Amino acid sequence: MSADRTGHCLCGAVRLRVSEPSHELGACHCEMCRRWTGSAFLTLAVPEAAMRVNGAEHVRHYPSSGWAERCFCDTCGSTLWYRLTAPGMPRDYYMAAGLLDDLSGMRLAHEIFIDRKPEAFAFAGPTHQMTEAEFLAQLPASPEE
Repeated sequence: MSADRTGHCLCGAVRLRVSEPSHELGACHCEMCRRWTGSAFLTLAVPEAAMRVNGAEHVRHYPSSGWAERCFCDTCGSTLWYRLTAPGMPRDYYMAAGLLDDLSGMRLAHEIFIDRKPEAFAFAGPTHQMTEAEFLAQLPASPEE
């Protein structure tokens, strides 16, 4: 069983606690994530019930597509998380891994939009990889970015 992990945005206006987090991180290489974060978006998947957020009044939501939203701190602009909004999809958080106070024991386990990964990016070790088409096929409809 994992201990809870805490984290916060750059200014501390948004603070969070994750109950029993996974030790597996993910990376998204889609163009939107790269523009939003300046690199691949490294995430920790957190079920909705396992995330406690303090300072929620500072969280802003940007509907980046017809099936997802991206959230950020309205004070410092820190990337917070990505969430699917498509009907029937779980409302899990894909939280920016860099928000966590302690990343010890975690490892990069999977990558999505691998066919969009720039040649300049290379991660150590094997990961489970999905192309854009494979990821989008998991959604209930054929969304447009």
